[in-house]
Amino acid sequence: MSSSTLDDFGKLILRITVGILLLMHGIAKISNGIGPIESMVTARGLPVFLAWGVYVGEVIAPLLLILGFYTRLGGLLVAGNMIVAIILAHAGQLGLITNNGGWRLELQGLFLFGGLALAFLGAGAYSLGGRGGRWN
Repeated sequence: MSSSTLDDFGKLILRITVGILLLMHGIAKISNGIGPIESMVTARGLPVFLAWGVYVGEVIAPLLLILGFYTRLGGLLVAGNMIVAIILAHAGQLGLITNNGGWRLELQGLFLFGGLALAFLGAGAYSLGGRGGRWN
């Protein structure tokens, strides 16, 4: 396999992994509603409709990543979603370590930095968008 093929395969693995893992959170939000998020948003004095952005960050963006269509935009949406999630729900845990020595926000960190990596890397050849295009 050529270096380019391996790079494209690595991008595919990253896209699918981040996309599926985050989409599972989005499916839970579709199934159970976003009441807790609406409460967090309004507690900060923000308009309640902003809570609906979670569907963009946890359903639409992961689908973009999985499909490899507008992948860079999907990565930016994932990263933005995680920044908002950390601010709203996890700000007090930023410096905390778990009992087993891990960072308390490992999952949020994976989504945030995985999304950023995909925003910089793009989709790769194994995608609907292909290697070309500004957003792929």
